[in-house]
Amino acid sequence: QAQLAESGGGWVQPGGSLRLSCVASRSIFRVNVMAWYRQAPGKQRELVATITSGGRTNYVDSVKGRFTISRENAKNTVYLQMNNLKPEDTAIYYCYSNSVWGQGTQVTISS
Repeated sequence: QAQLAESGGGWVQPGGSLRLSCVASRSIFRVNVMAWYRQAPGKQRELVATITSGGRTNYVDSVKGRFTISRENAKNTVYLQMNNLKPEDTAIYYCYSNSVWGQGTQVTISS
């Protein structure tokens, strides 16, 4: 069964950093685009970043220059490095691929 499992969320002050990880079952990792979404309270879920099997990346404008998506094929893992975090980055972050969602990990940015 295809599965995604996120980790790495938490609380940090504005300007801080976090790295999220998403371990995928092998069946969905090797050939699919991997994506990170987020959903803030009272808002729709939005696409944050994507990475293809070949390593091509794309980001929503609000995180460009601050977030980096990467993948480690040997570990079936995709990462989201988040730097210079802002309060508006507060959300539940979800890993997604091939119609499968992870359970989400909470990221809170506040002073």
